[in-house]
Amino acid sequence: MSLSAQQQLRYARQTLLPEVGSAGQEKLAAGRILVIGAGGLGSAALMYLAAAGVGTLGIADHDRIELSNLARQIIHRSSDLGMMKTESAEKTVRELNPDVRVQTFGMRITAENISGVIRDFDMILDCTDRFESKLMINDACVLSGKPFVHGGVLRSSGQIMTWLPGPGPCLRCMIGETRPSEEEETCAVSGILGPAAGVIGSLQALEAVKFLLGKGDLLTGRMLHFDGMRMSFTETVVPERSPYCPVCGRAPADSVGRVF
Repeated sequence: MSLSAQQQLRYARQTLLPEVGSAGQEKLAAGRILVIGAGGLGSAALMYLAAAGVGTLGIADHDRIELSNLARQIIHRSSDLGMMKTESAEKTVRELNPDVRVQTFGMRITAENISGVIRDFDMILDCTDRFESKLMINDACVLSGKPFVHGGVLRSSGQIMTWLPGPGPCLRCMIGETRPSEEEETCAVSGILGPAAGVIGSLQALEAVKFLLGKGDLLTGRMLHFDGMRMSFTETVVPERSPYCPVCGRAPADSVGRVF
């Protein structure tokens, strides 16, 4: 496809970049990205992906908008209270960029249905807020050979990593046996600063754009940690998958991908 005159103007500052150009913009227009979770992380990711001109965006979420969401979930508006998050997010995306095609999945993503949902997308963005959901997405993507970007945020800090099919480590390899305590599991209990979610969600969108363009270094084998109070970034490097990983190791567990 070639860019219309209006599209050339819309993406003019982006196509000036040698890493993008008209050919790269056409790659973005052909891209298909699924965002699971239309909350704080998903809001920033979806809006930047739409603005960048990613051709097809999938939005998966089963929740409705509550007043307490609006301090960080910037894709939703006060007038959207009570609406399904998928519907509100779709509305904002379409207003932001009518070039973008939107597919919504207004349901809970489970171990039983996730394989079918992710099947037709080029990359998955994990923008969920529960640890179990993140492991489920990791397992499904690894077992399906589907690239994904993990993002997590709590209080004023967050983390992000990218997995691609190949020898690199998955989320389970990166975190080992780490598990959050129950009282620290969600922002509903421990709290969250909205801009911190915006930082991580924006980085997830940037990883997805780089992936579609085939440019730059992705966070594969690297977990990037963000501390909003110190305003610092640190990195944990795990260059290879763990042979003991229950999903991508030498002896994957039979229950992986089906237990959540």
